[in-house]
Amino acid sequence: MSAARDLRGMPTITITGRAAKVMRDQLQRRGTPNARIRFGIRGGGCTGYAYLFEFEDREPRANDHVFTKDGVTLIVDPKSMLMLDGTEIDFETGIRGHGFRFKNPNVQDSCGCGESISF
Repeated sequence: MSAARDLRGMPTITITGRAAKVMRDQLQRRGTPNARIRFGIRGGGCTGYAYLFEFEDREPRANDHVFTKDGVTLIVDPKSMLMLDGTEIDFETGIRGHGFRFKNPNVQDSCGCGESISF
C-alpha cells in the first residue's frame, strides 16, 4: 500500500472543496450542521470491501483520525486508515449521475459498479 504522508509523517486524506460543500449541505439538510462524517472500509461487496460513508453524531474516539475541510469534519478509524491513506474524496456530476468519488491509491481492483474494492 502507498504511504501518502503529510510533512509530519501522518496519514492523509484529501477532501476537495466541492466534496466539502456537498457534505456541509447534507449536514444542514439533515438538521445537524455540527455532526461529522464517518469514512471507512467495511467487508462486503463482490470484490471484498466497500466504502463506509455515513453521518456521525458522536464525538471521535481517542484513536480516530480526524480531518477537516471548509467546516466539515471527517472521522476515520485506525484500521480503515491503513487502506484509506492517500485517498482523495471528490464530488462529481456528469452524464452518468452524481456522487462522491474516492480516488484511493491503495485499491488494487474494483467491480464494474464501482461500489466494491479490493486491496
